[in-house]
Amino acid sequence: EPLFRSGLCKVMKDILDKKVEKVVVSQRLVSSPCCIVTSQYGWTANMERIMKAQALRDNSTLGYMAAKKHLEVNPDHSIVKTLRQKVEADKNDKSIKDLVMLLFETSLLSSGFSLEDPQNHASRIHRMIKLGIGVEDDEEEEGDGGAENGAAGGGEDLPPLEGDEQDDESRMEEVD
Repeated sequence: EPLFRSGLCKVMKDILDKKVEKVVVSQRLVSSPCCIVTSQYGWTANMERIMKAQALRDNSTLGYMAAKKHLEVNPDHSIVKTLRQKVEADKNDKSIKDLVMLLFETSLLSSGFSLEDPQNHASRIHRMIKLGIGVEDDEEEEGDGGAENGAAGGGEDLPPLEGDEQDDESRMEEVD
């Protein structure tokens, strides 16, 4: 367990940097890989949400109080065990950063906090889904890039769906 603290917890803290005050091994988690706990004097998830919604908020206090989160890691969970093995094999692996950020952001959500950048979280999840189902990044980038750019010529090279015109005509007849 000391090896666990110096290895994985240190790497996770380095990746999360100022997002958490510290990363510790949990003694109370059973089914989830990690959770967010606020320090004794930090704001709860609800208080943080209230303070972010204030019109005349003081950003210096917001940053200071919001940063008092602790990430507790479950050393017995399969995700954490596998992540630890990946870190021991190569701590500079690019996927480790993604996995740690995903674990952190998912813990934030399940603990009632809001994400600073939900779009970034969504793209991380999509990347992991692609990895899980074996979709190559190159294929997706070509088809996806045009859809985001709108009028930049993305949708013209796609073939029309089979039977598309006939479906439109029959739908119009049904309406009449």
